[in-house]
Amino acid sequence: MTSAQALSDELLAALTLTESSDGALHAPYFSEGRGVVFGGQLLGQAIVAAARRMPGKRVKSVQTIFSRGVKVAEPVDILVEPMHEGRNIGSATVSFVQDGCTCARALVLLDVAEPDLVRYQIPMPEVDGPDPAAARPHPLTAPQTIMVGDVDIHDPALTGPATLQLWVRFPDAPADSPAVHRALLAHTTDGWLIATAMRPHPDLGQSMAHVEVSTAVLSQSLAFHGDVDARRWLLIDHAALATAGGRTYGRGHIFTEGGELVASFVQEGLLRNFPRGQDPRGKHRTIF
Repeated sequence: MTSAQALSDELLAALTLTESSDGALHAPYFSEGRGVVFGGQLLGQAIVAAARRMPGKRVKSVQTIFSRGVKVAEPVDILVEPMHEGRNIGSATVSFVQDGCTCARALVLLDVAEPDLVRYQIPMPEVDGPDPAAARPHPLTAPQTIMVGDVDIHDPALTGPATLQLWVRFPDAPADSPAVHRALLAHTTDGWLIATAMRPHPDLGQSMAHVEVSTAVLSQSLAFHGDVDARRWLLIDHAALATAGGRTYGRGHIFTEGGELVASFVQEGLLRNFPRGQDPRGKHRTIF
């Protein structure tokens, strides 16, 4: 298992973008085990890339379509194209290109903070607070991750409601980079809604993903409602809303330990059988 410090170093390195002479951005990637880039890394890089292009604005939302798998071992060009840059609102597309193919594209909305006219949020669910002694590093979430209720999503024999809650924390997040804090939080939102959709169904579990069943995130929309401090504990509350036709659809809300709603997201995923007789290994570029 990757140590908490090693995972933290990898996550922060993946958000450290460099610019080449042609204007493309680049960053290192790390594999979570299959030789492909986890979508959460791309979400985080899209946030950092857009914020870099429009300094003085914060990323308000990011809507992303994942059209092809990205291979860890080959270079990726991150291309930022501004759409609009006003005084208070800006927008840009961020494309991830590998081998001449666009693998993912994000539409990023940026803004500047404004005073409230009114303020409202849904309440935080009632859950046990985070126990630091129970925290473990997980490459799909954070260096410190706690599964609320110690739920087992991997065993196909176990079923439960189509909900899942995690506490996450990034103690090494840099204090002076709000974009990195949002990017780290974005990383945590990509990996668990498909698993949440599997929970109610017998003989179906996360351990079967990429082995017996084909799974992938197809699209995701993430919106920030307030400031994010990834160094403090954050609760991610997942719920799968619909599963049909080989697709999943779910939502997530992210709260501070004090109950403030800081972000929300929705995701559409793929969940289907591999074609009979097909070896799933090495199919990350043709899964879609």
